Amino acid sequence: MMPEVLYEDNHLLVINKPAGLLAQEDATGDPDVLTICKQYLKEKYAKPGAVFLGLVHRLDRPASGVMVLARTSKAASRLSEQIRSRTIEKTYWILVEGKVSGHGTCEDYLLKENNFVRLVDGSQARAQLARLSWKSLKVFSRDSLLEVALETGRPHQIRVQFSARNMPVCGDLKYGAKTPLSDRSIALHCRAMTFKHPTQEQLLSITAPAPRIWGLALDE
Repeated sequence: MMPEVLYEDNHLLVINKPAGLLAQEDATGDPDVLTICKQYLKEKYAKPGAVFLGLVHRLDRPASGVMVLARTSKAASRLSEQIRSRTIEKTYWILVEGKVSGHGTCEDYLLKENNFVRLVDGSQARAQLARLSWKSLKVFSRDSLLEVALETGRPHQIRVQFSARNMPVCGDLKYGAKTPLSDRSIALHCRAMTFKHPTQEQLLSITAPAPRIWGLALDE
């Protein structure tokens, strides 16, 4: 099933990735964003042959939210450069276990081994600096909604840094959550991305609604 399209033009396709959908094909053979979206474009525009679609960033399989795909090689190159230079703004919403108010920053060194990320000393080989800032948006009876701004984009960064502070992302059993969500997702959502259009002198700010399952997790 094709994900919700948030923005589309000759150079870009921006979707709201549902939790559970792979970003690209892997050994499982499960449905993935790239394959589904290529088929969507092929059918919509009656394109013969292979369809180009560039994956310029990823979202973890159990997470949801804004994903930007490049429909041309020029767009892919220019978006990738914005990511490397950290000029793309990404805002995430997360639900964490416990009552959390106020705001703060997290700065740690992370190391990824065998698809698991942990905090390490900065002097350790292959350690990567990870920084983010956050603020509490709403506190519920058991959970809290936080808004997170990434300064770096390390694998599993948000999940690991909040888990290390005894605020695991709801549903994220891999990193310390106590209870799964009913659909086996995690409450991590790329709420918005702001970036420069790859061929025009304009900033685009794309927002994606949070998953409906969150309403249940929030005791609403």
